[in-house]
Amino acid sequence: MKARLIPVYFPGRDTDFDTQVVRLTTLLADEAELLPPVALGAPLPEADAVVFPQMLGDAYRQLADIAAIRLPLLIITSEFGTVSMWDWEIASYLRTAGIETLAPYNLAQTKTLCRALAVRRELRQTKFLVFQDNPGAGAQASIFKRFYWWEDECTQRMFDRFGVKIVKQSYKKLGAEAQAIPDSEAEAVWELWRSRLPVGNLSQRALYSALKLYIAIKRQLDADPHIQGVGINCLNESHFSDTTPCLAWNMLYEERGFIWGCEADTVSMLTKYMLHRSLGTPIMMTNLYPFLMGQAALKHERIPNFPVVDEPDNHILAAHCGYLGVLPQSFATDWTVRSKVLAIVDDNAHALDARLPTGDITLAKLQPSFETLSVVEGTLTGYAGYPGSDCLNGAVIKVPDGQRLMRMLSSHHYLLLTGHNLADIRLLSQLFGLSVEVI
Repeated sequence: MKARLIPVYFPGRDTDFDTQVVRLTTLLADEAELLPPVALGAPLPEADAVVFPQMLGDAYRQLADIAAIRLPLLIITSEFGTVSMWDWEIASYLRTAGIETLAPYNLAQTKTLCRALAVRRELRQTKFLVFQDNPGAGAQASIFKRFYWWEDECTQRMFDRFGVKIVKQSYKKLGAEAQAIPDSEAEAVWELWRSRLPVGNLSQRALYSALKLYIAIKRQLDADPHIQGVGINCLNESHFSDTTPCLAWNMLYEERGFIWGCEADTVSMLTKYMLHRSLGTPIMMTNLYPFLMGQAALKHERIPNFPVVDEPDNHILAAHCGYLGVLPQSFATDWTVRSKVLAIVDDNAHALDARLPTGDITLAKLQPSFETLSVVEGTLTGYAGYPGSDCLNGAVIKVPDGQRLMRMLSSHHYLLLTGHNLADIRLLSQLFGLSVEVI
């Protein structure tokens, strides 16, 4: 899906305007569809945004016409697909009049904005499918009963704010359907994937169980083209399956680009969908264990101590299900399927042992109000593993201010994105009507 942009012109439309429209049509061919130009002040057709390919002094005199536009306003006036520096004055004038514009200063930002506009429209037609029966009533109930993403209020807020619908189906039924699939079907899938999936010493039974769950989930997805993300209450209700969905999530992302939700965390799924589809940046969800949490974090991961680092108060250990977490192969520097680690899941289950590249990293998640996006820019400095623990390969992340992090974190689940993305996140957040809280 592409963004639909309406080029708007001032009185006396000239060849400079038309030339810029042609340029934008070419520069944004993969991200946007430019509709027929419309005169400023005339009725506008349905679209995602208005684009000004040319800015003139008429803007000062037609302020009321600009203020009347109820779509996002893009200023893309240079031949390079960015705002021209000469237009900062008009943009500033509009801002002082209470009119916000989007003025990208590099082509990558312009394309990001177009993708975000398309995502905003897509969400109103999108469903997330989650498999769960009675969340919180299964294993480790004292922990899982606390999570906001299972509340009806959360589901309703997501719909009211962004239009995305949560469809719930039985995990118990899915698990039974998967186990009823004959080995021959799993074997046929394996023949298609074996050259692409390093599975370490995973037993054939464990591998086939993982593939059968992939087959069963895929059948559900094929029944509704509006489903763009899928999650399972895979830990808390692990008794409904003899495996885990980690490999299935990888396969579904690699072949279809599907967003996945560990533990059926729909807030993480929505954050992931918005950021990944808009930015195109590698992304995943994991648990955060700030060093400042001390024994509470160490006990949960069954590790004796945190790694030795400078400034320990400003560090986090990131780990989920024994390793870093579910990370698609195309995002990873190292990637292998291994036998399960956590006691909470079936002995036949599996996990993904994978790594993101070291270097700049961004942590982000929507807050429960769905009005604010929490963002931290940090550095993934390396990895740490503890044999016999629940953290065999976790990421060590340095953040600017660990004390502030402890005061402002919105969840133990956060999304990790490669690179520093705050500037682009601020830009796209304007389109979604979100504020950005920087930690």
